Formats: sequence, C-alpha cells, structure tokens
Amino acid sequence: MSAPILRGPADAGSGAADAAAAAAADAVWLADAVRLATENVAAGGGPFGAVIVRDGALVAVGQNRVTRDNDPTAHAEVTAIRAACSALADFSLAGATLYTSCEPCPLCVSAALWARVDRIVFAADRHDAARAGFDDLEFYELFARDRATWSTPVVSLRLEQSAEPFDAWLAEAARTHY
Repeated sequence: MSAPILRGPADAGSGAADAAAAAAADAVWLADAVRLATENVAAGGGPFGAVIVRDGALVAVGQNRVTRDNDPTAHAEVTAIRAACSALADFSLAGATLYTSCEPCPLCVSAALWARVDRIVFAADRHDAARAGFDDLEFYELFARDRATWSTPVVSLRLEQSAEPFDAWLAEAARTHY
C-alpha cells in the first residue's frame, strides 16, 4: 500500500473561493480513500478505504480488514477511527473529517458519531455497495422497519440489577466523561 499524500489546509479566501477551495481539498482526500479501497481489492481485501484528516493534515487511514482479520467490525472507517484515536491518544476526533470511498454503513456511521468526527464525506453510495453484493442497503432498510419484523430477534430482559453498571458509573467521581 502506498502512503496517502499529506496536504496542508486550503488557502484562506472568502465566500465562494473558500467553498471552492474546501471542495477541492475534499476531492483530493476523497480520491486518497478511493485509491486505498482499490489497492485493498488488489491485496485481497474488500473495496473500502478511509482517510481521517484534521486541520488539513492526515491523521490516519483505514482499509477493510473483515476477511483478513476475521473481524466483521473491521470496516475501513472503523479501522481508520481506531488508528486515528490511537495516534492522537484520544477517543474524540472532534475537528476531524472522515473521507470514505463509500457511504458508511450503519455500523460505520455510528462509530463516526461516537468518535465525534465533524464531517463525513463519501464517494460511492449504498446502492453501489449493494450492486457489488454488500449488505449496506439491506441494513439501512432493516433499521427503518419495526424490530418485530427483523429476522434476528432483539429482546429486552430487564433484571433487578440491570442499572447497577450505570449506578456504579455515576458514583465514580474519577470517570472520564464522553
């Protein structure tokens, strides 16, 4: 895998010039994510790549590692988020943009929201992924339906001690808020 190209922030300007410069920078970083995805296919991986940028500088990259690592959560966006958080020694990616070769699936959107990225920019969409045999579209449609219609039951079983972990959390004065 070749390394993504490091780029600086767009030149300062005003109005339409700022928007054009931002769109141009987005296109360059997004092209890196698409290139990573294509290289990953050639290396036997899935067709997904991601790049995380903060303040115009590369923080981390990720490629789909689901089949390589036998990890169904090792999507490109998740691996990039993990690498970025590790590189920054912080669970928050506030101020960062996630560029991804394809519209993030619900897992990846959720991971990006938990990581608090400021923006997500993607190239291909869920329909392109579905055409290639990936379940993204199916999952988006599933989450729009009533859980009673799902093929995998999601069942709540309330125990007397169900809230104990949260009570312990609230009682912990030294907890890290997030």
